[in-house]
Amino acid sequence: MVAATVEQSSCGPLHGKEPSDGKQNEPIIRHAAEMVRVEPAMKKPAMKTTALCAVALGVSFTSVHAGLITTDNFGSGGNAFSIQFAAVGNAGNANDGTGASYTTGGGLYGSGTTFGLGGVSYGYRMGVVEVSQDWITKATNLGMTNVTAGAWSANRSAANMTWYEAAAFVNTLNTSKGHQAAYQLNGTNTALTLWTSGQAWQAGGENLYRHKDAYYFLPNENEWYKAAYHKNDGVTANYWDYATGTNSIPDGIDFSGDTAFDAVFRDTFNQGSPNEVTNVGLASAYGTMGQNGNVWEWNESAFDGINDSSSERRAVRGGAWDGPELILRSSIRNFVDGDSPSSSDNLVGFRVASVASVPEPSAALFGFGLSLMCVLRRRRHSSL
Repeated sequence: MVAATVEQSSCGPLHGKEPSDGKQNEPIIRHAAEMVRVEPAMKKPAMKTTALCAVALGVSFTSVHAGLITTDNFGSGGNAFSIQFAAVGNAGNANDGTGASYTTGGGLYGSGTTFGLGGVSYGYRMGVVEVSQDWITKATNLGMTNVTAGAWSANRSAANMTWYEAAAFVNTLNTSKGHQAAYQLNGTNTALTLWTSGQAWQAGGENLYRHKDAYYFLPNENEWYKAAYHKNDGVTANYWDYATGTNSIPDGIDFSGDTAFDAVFRDTFNQGSPNEVTNVGLASAYGTMGQNGNVWEWNESAFDGINDSSSERRAVRGGAWDGPELILRSSIRNFVDGDSPSSSDNLVGFRVASVASVPEPSAALFGFGLSLMCVLRRRRHSSL
């Protein structure tokens, strides 16, 4: 179960471990609509845009620019799979505001923290979609061990995975390409040893979870938040309220078989499972999909924002198919019941992030000319 927390709101402080009925194990997101006022009247008719992009494989770019999608290939034969990454630029942007109410950028909500989020001093890449069960299955066939998932199948989100297991998948991506493993896990993927200061990631502040030479990694909360909510309008502190590139309440799942939606969440209907990772609604300003709804996503970061204890609870963000609109807001940051990176839930998955690619200039020019061909299908639909 996932417990939702809001640092501040118009209803006063809310704490995920204090549900209204006094039961410690009751997931507070069941009561979220009762605790924070939701205004359905704010919901506006939306323009549905689905982008199907044909991306030239194996081509990377000399720098990170907004809108560029690159593809990294893994495995071979029947166990081959590819991960697309969206470039997240505007290095040096400022944090979003603190608390649940903040109006910079025209929105209503802030980061849901006392310390602000979203400022990242470097360019990086964020996985366009959540990790699918198919990728986990193929990585296991290729030799990855002590990682289980299986809550959902095929191209649906990999879930029921602990933070350690998600980290182990990322390590497998690194070592399969000859890169340094990001995380110092034990042999059974049940514990983490912190890196020394000399070994640890230093960009944006010391991070003892992540190795400085890691190529692939779980996104920390700043990286995740920026890719989801930043407006991608330069080195600014402007953020959307939702990861669908808008301040308007997204359209969710209204009935069984609903195919016209902006994000996969319980609007008026709980569909009981996530969608396929490529069928999750509108994209963020940077081109990521499903950072709102479908499944909650593990962040690399500890919930207190200081990665100095290997066993403390980790943040999750984004909401899932079973929750209301409230859980999509930028002000909502959560944790998995059990307060531990050893916890797991069929509502919780993850995505992968990466450093920015720096290839040969000739490859960059070739890729720029051939890499993106997008067919846009637009469909108007009205909110309920």
